[in-house]
Amino acid sequence: MHPPLLLRALLLAAFLMTPAFVKAESFFLKMRSQKEVAAGAKRYHTITKRAEWDASRTAVIICDMWDDHYCRNSARRVAEMAPRMNEVVAKARAAGALIIHCPSGCMNFYAGTPQRLLAQSAPKLGTTLPLEGWCHLDSTREDEMPVKIDQPCDDTEPLRPRVRFYNRQIETLEIAPEDAVAEMYEPFFLMKSRGIENVLVMGVHTNFCVLGRPFGIRQLVRQGMNVALVRDLTDSMYNPSEPPFVNHFTGNDLILSHVERHWCPTVTSGEILGDETTFRFPEDERPHLVIVTAEDEYQTEETLPAFALAELGRAFKISVVYGDAEVRETLPGVEVVKHADVLLLSVRRRNLPPEQLDLFRAHLDAGKPLVAIRTASHPFHQRDKAPGPGLDEWRDFDASVLGGNYTGHHGNEIRTFAKVAEGASAHPILARIAPEEFATFGSLYQNTPLPAGVEILMTGRAEGIAQPEPVAWVRTSPGGGRVFYTSLGHRGDFEVPAFRALLRNAVHWAGGVPLLVEPKP
Repeated sequence: MHPPLLLRALLLAAFLMTPAFVKAESFFLKMRSQKEVAAGAKRYHTITKRAEWDASRTAVIICDMWDDHYCRNSARRVAEMAPRMNEVVAKARAAGALIIHCPSGCMNFYAGTPQRLLAQSAPKLGTTLPLEGWCHLDSTREDEMPVKIDQPCDDTEPLRPRVRFYNRQIETLEIAPEDAVAEMYEPFFLMKSRGIENVLVMGVHTNFCVLGRPFGIRQLVRQGMNVALVRDLTDSMYNPSEPPFVNHFTGNDLILSHVERHWCPTVTSGEILGDETTFRFPEDERPHLVIVTAEDEYQTEETLPAFALAELGRAFKISVVYGDAEVRETLPGVEVVKHADVLLLSVRRRNLPPEQLDLFRAHLDAGKPLVAIRTASHPFHQRDKAPGPGLDEWRDFDASVLGGNYTGHHGNEIRTFAKVAEGASAHPILARIAPEEFATFGSLYQNTPLPAGVEILMTGRAEGIAQPEPVAWVRTSPGGGRVFYTSLGHRGDFEVPAFRALLRNAVHWAGGVPLLVEPKP
């Protein structure tokens, strides 16, 4: 039975006029966004800024967390995510935030409920720009989406027809008496009526509804709202059999990066709960590969990310840290090294603040693995001078960590070659690499002799010079972790199949990840 009309009107007025039902608190958030390294570079620093949001001026929008979906894997991931989301929503509600449930297409299921009536009765206040029924990709401010979505479902069993399988929001998510159930423009009008300025968005799917719905990120940003996506409580529609042929969760990461670059920052569920925890899908077992590239010789800021996506995106979560375009003595976003399972280093002669260099020391002291290429034999010190004020150096990095003995290199004009070292072919890093010599690019580094405890995997030679040199080896770091180093890594080397296989295999070996299948072309 519905309440009498007068009682219903009083109930709605109370809902609309009360901005919060408990004493409001604050959310202390770490807003992660991406800023272009330099204009037109198409490479991005990951920047985190702290923010405090008044919960009474904050809404949580839950997008399309349906009870089923034509894509079974998508429905399964929604069910896996829902308990954590419910915990976060309960905390946000208790803090004084307005919770808006938006299971699109399911409004008949909630017809006549106070939560539905609340949304329907919100006054239609003015907008910054005309409201759009669906917000398509905006080429004036965003790139094309980073994944192909012709067949977005990643089911391996026979596909269901692409029709409606849902009837309501998944039951795991509690709809409290003070919440709203809304669709289309209702969330915006409801927030405006309550003076809400901040919006936390969660739900599915990031590259479709979370961005494009009338209450989605594109619309909210255009209307001047402060928006943040809860990045560990969302999922994307992406099928690894389509470009760029990466793991489903790597595809999701690419879409999160797209949002951070072009639309709004992201936060984690733990920040709302007041701790450091995050949600992770049970099937997401990828080790975290962090690439740090900061050198001026070989353009690894271009070659390494492209290589990693093509060769490692099926097995690893990938983050990239770039050198600053204006200030050599800093690495914006380098804090992500704290979360690295494997570190891939391509740095040349950078003195850093002690707190940044200590991140690398801590990684190695913890026995975590390192893969290093080319100029990473002299990454953290100058040739002949001490670091400037407030900066640190690691002068013996080559000898103490890599087990190297870099003393210079032969001329750049001399042709160079590399081959598998005698007796080394059984090492897993050399899997699928032919024993025959192959041409390489760039000068031959001089590292002879190497100390005891180093296992040489490849040797190189410079045309017309008798002395061969080790060009790839492994050892154990003082902290007990696996270390691989190669003096190869010139831009041209990334076009050589043997080098690509060497580097791919080295990252897998360092991370303890078996090479199960050949990477996609």
